[in-house]
Amino acid sequence: MGALNVYMIAGEPSGDRLGAALIRGLRDEAGKQVDFQGIGGDLMIEQGLQSLFPMQEISIMGVVEILSHYRALKARIRQTAEDIIAARPDVLITIDLPEFSLRVARLVRAASDIRIVHYVAPTVWAWRPGRAAKMAAYVDQVLALLPFEPPYMQAAGMRCDFVGHPVVTEPRATLAEAETFRADHGVGEAPLVLVLPGSRRSEVSRLTPVLGQVLGPLSTSFPDLRVVVVAASPVAEAVKEAVLGWPIKPIIVSPLDQDPVTFQAQKRAAFAAATAALAASGTVSLELAATRTPMVIAYDMNWVSRQIIGRMLRVDTVTLVNLVAESRAIPEFIGKRCRPDLIASAMKDVLSDPEAQYSAMAVCMDRLGAGGDPPGHLAARAVLSGLTKTSKRP
Repeated sequence: MGALNVYMIAGEPSGDRLGAALIRGLRDEAGKQVDFQGIGGDLMIEQGLQSLFPMQEISIMGVVEILSHYRALKARIRQTAEDIIAARPDVLITIDLPEFSLRVARLVRAASDIRIVHYVAPTVWAWRPGRAAKMAAYVDQVLALLPFEPPYMQAAGMRCDFVGHPVVTEPRATLAEAETFRADHGVGEAPLVLVLPGSRRSEVSRLTPVLGQVLGPLSTSFPDLRVVVVAASPVAEAVKEAVLGWPIKPIIVSPLDQDPVTFQAQKRAAFAAATAALAASGTVSLELAATRTPMVIAYDMNWVSRQIIGRMLRVDTVTLVNLVAESRAIPEFIGKRCRPDLIASAMKDVLSDPEAQYSAMAVCMDRLGAGGDPPGHLAARAVLSGLTKTSKRP
């Protein structure tokens, strides 16, 4: 019985985590040797993936940002597709980052019959619903993180499996670890705001000035306020530089200052120790919900990107906790509403009544699969099930 050959593509930290868990799941579930190659970050590489080039080269968000890097991205897309076609894996698994991965998938399908699985359903429920039908021409199967997504993909003609969200199985800090974090940094009983400015360079450069301006009004209402910033690996140096002018000197938890295991432990402790969080929109809202950390979400893009995407939105909230829980408990400030005065007002309310969001966060975690089998293993079973089918279509 020959080895199962899997080609995987991830382009940002959340995708790297999904990929690493899926690698573990495939090794446990396949019943034979599994070999991995593709593009991934440190976590996937630690699990045995041979990365074609550094993952950070393809981590770009926003219409204008993509256009400004178009030539380099196009070259990497072509290089990756050619590498896949030459390798002829049993399955290609693209993880999120549709700006890159789905372009690769299209080229691969045009030149081969390699089975293609896309992990993380596109947000067709939020904007551009036509993407599902276009994907169906070159994607065989979709692995969905959110329970309401499969019908959208199935209606377009693709197999789609809800495999749970990995946030429900990620380790969390204990109360003792949270208290130790506060003690080590001299926080004591003071309110502690956790700031999470994103994992892409474009997010950090655009959001950190706005988030910094929120802190001045907050310190007037809460004179003993402390701030902790957790910097994602791809942007750690940029974050350190961007917060230098903030009115409150933050505690910085950075992967540049410690080994990966210690960094992750400190990150978890910071989440648990925080009174409330001020975060960029994205998967991080689910991480905060898992640790019962109340939050305010903020996000902005280049003006042109904002206009284009704003006109396409089909939902009144983009915060995943709100969507999964069918609630609007989490305040969000997106696009033109991403203003320091509005955000500061909402943060004051959350700091004054942090328990108001607990119910929505609990519902969200339950619906994402808390207490069930690990999502990485559920995803692996779905991939393997798809490989046993004789047809490329569901």
